[in-house]
Amino acid sequence: MPISAVDCVQPALQHTREQLFRPFRLGQWSRLALVGILAAEMRAGGCNSNFGRFMHGPKTSPHNLPWHLPLDLPSLNSHISEHFAQIVGLIVVAVFALMLLAFVFLYINSVFRFILFDSVLRRHCSIGEGWRRWHRAGARFFLWQIVFQIFASLFLMFLIGVPVALALAAGWATDLREHVGRLIIGVVLLVGVFLLFLLTAIVVQVLARDFLVPIMALEDLDFADGWHRLLGMIRLETGKYVVYLLLKLVLAIAAAILFGILALVPALFVVVPSVAAVLAARAAGLGWSVTTISLAILLGTLLLLLLVYLVALVCVPATVFFPAFSIYFFASRYPRLDALLNPAPPAPVSPPLPESPPPFEAPPLPPSPEPI
Repeated sequence: MPISAVDCVQPALQHTREQLFRPFRLGQWSRLALVGILAAEMRAGGCNSNFGRFMHGPKTSPHNLPWHLPLDLPSLNSHISEHFAQIVGLIVVAVFALMLLAFVFLYINSVFRFILFDSVLRRHCSIGEGWRRWHRAGARFFLWQIVFQIFASLFLMFLIGVPVALALAAGWATDLREHVGRLIIGVVLLVGVFLLFLLTAIVVQVLARDFLVPIMALEDLDFADGWHRLLGMIRLETGKYVVYLLLKLVLAIAAAILFGILALVPALFVVVPSVAAVLAARAAGLGWSVTTISLAILLGTLLLLLLVYLVALVCVPATVFFPAFSIYFFASRYPRLDALLNPAPPAPVSPPLPESPPPFEAPPLPPSPEPI
């Protein structure tokens, strides 16, 4: 019988306690932290640390420049242009590298959504075995994410581009004072439509992560057939799925507050030494150059990865709870998932029946006496 979203909170908490603390296994905890990062399931923490400006170096003035530079301005301009070209080249390379890494991470994220689902469902996390088992299903989910990203980007361009083009064609940009009222109404409507689009995109992503992944995993379907199956199930209980989404939002906010406070410990563990290193480099008089920029990017990336992993370790209970919450809600409506979550107890083995005694046989008659 389908149960409500509220009734799924307690089983999900019990599931989380049993998987993480009965018994506590450090290896599983660390693997779940990595799975939570790659599956983008970190619900709390938010580490937008601002390390400030880095290595300003000594100020440049005519008094501390070499004596010949003011006399050779073309050489100085050539020197500045060379460094500027190197910095621009680094920026272009970094942008392309980030785009490539984002594409690779999206594929890894698609596979790890299935690994996280399987790890919570079976209460055991094995990354290598999970990758071998779910990489094909993850590739199909990766295709869905690509299609969704392209569609969302095109729709967003259409949403912004069409009103701007109409406003320019109507001449609103030439005389803003005459069209202030229309501009304000247009901007308000545009912001409202954008927020509605953003809310719809978030809901679609949540439904895909929580319910499309189990259907694709257990029935070996592509994303189109999986969505057809899922939407048919949602139409039968639309109100309960809406309550599920609202309750999950409330739980996510509560988890973000709780684990955000706990994440301050690893954040300070990384930020304080980083700030000390920045201050020491600034006191040493280091300035910007290709070497220092490359070194700063490398060290900053390593520190950021370390900080993300430490925060993920703190957030492992949330990483397990939210998939468990969706599994318990969906299992009561999806028999295949319910059969794995609540397997039927094995049939009791009846004791062997005792062997039946042999049939009764009459004792042999004594031999008849011999005649006289």
